[in-house]
Amino acid sequence: SVPTVADRSQAELPKYLPVEDINKLLRSCDQIKPVGIRDYALLTLMAHLGLRTREVFAMTLDDINWEMGIITIHGKGGYQEQLPIPKDVGRAIVTYLKKVRPKCNTRGLFVSTKAPIKELASSSICCIVRRACQRAGLSPPRQGVHLLRHSLATRMLREEIGRAHV
Repeated sequence: SVPTVADRSQAELPKYLPVEDINKLLRSCDQIKPVGIRDYALLTLMAHLGLRTREVFAMTLDDINWEMGIITIHGKGGYQEQLPIPKDVGRAIVTYLKKVRPKCNTRGLFVSTKAPIKELASSSICCIVRRACQRAGLSPPRQGVHLLRHSLATRMLREEIGRAHV
């Protein structure tokens, strides 16, 4: 038997947001309110590290090594990777931990802001991204978590191509 050839003629390029729109998205979080501080930390983390929903959902307080400035990411298939924590991401997480995250039994990094306090579900993380897009007045065709991941990848690729042409 001969395998079929993949037909990519209908495949679309990944959707992404330019840097200005990512900044709008982050600024849309009301950092006076607890939910806005939490959402800003979560969105900043995702936008700057290109994380999947599952990776954010699986993140615990124990995954952050503040002394070394790294965060452990639990990826697909049990894969783990350590990434440096960018300063703006670190500041956003510290603000969230100090001002908003309630003391509770769960070790999950991001938790609900109202009782009962529990780890955010993956569907909640997707809703946070969609609501931020709406608040920022952005209407990309897809508003899920992968939008932030694809935006980071696109920016990194463009920067690399730009360096290659210099």
